[in-house]
Amino acid sequence: MSYRYGIFIYNQVAALDFVGPSDTFAISNQLVGGGSVITIASNTSPITCSSGMRVTPDYSFADVPELDVLLIPGTEGVDALLEMNDAVEWVRSRASEVKYLTSVCTGALLLQKAGLLANRKATTHWMLTEALASDPSIELLAEMRYVRDGNIVTSQGVSAGIDMALWLVGQLHSPDHARQVRKILQYDPAPPYGAEV
Repeated sequence: MSYRYGIFIYNQVAALDFVGPSDTFAISNQLVGGGSVITIASNTSPITCSSGMRVTPDYSFADVPELDVLLIPGTEGVDALLEMNDAVEWVRSRASEVKYLTSVCTGALLLQKAGLLANRKATTHWMLTEALASDPSIELLAEMRYVRDGNIVTSQGVSAGIDMALWLVGQLHSPDHARQVRKILQYDPAPPYGAEV
């Protein structure tokens, strides 16, 4: 079975937060012979990542197709991200429609603002754990690379997003499939991918 993965991007997004998972999802799709990975923004004007890399979104909020997975990457510019009320509302509206809603790094703070992490376990980049813990209903698991609670999966920063993405394709397909993706990526995490469920 193939899946459509959607990645929300915006000005000053951290490139590796979404490029690592994007490549993980793309290789998974290649192995199964279908699916797609698309980028989404409030509009389709090019965005500039925090590294200076420019990316043109595939879709705007208004015309994005149905998604199986939605990923929210992080940024150093957290305040600007959390002021994007249209993004908060759009993510909230999509949360119940996707199989998995995921975040990397400070993307979890957008999920928090949308009210989607209330009474759930979650994690984020170590520099922002206090911000996430400001909601006492969230059980912060700061030492975990990624945390699943229901259909929401949060991960720590940067490279932890790849760990989360490998776990996710292992859930959607199989652990052996995820290990094959990891091998193609030549990604050598410590510890290596080992999830069986």
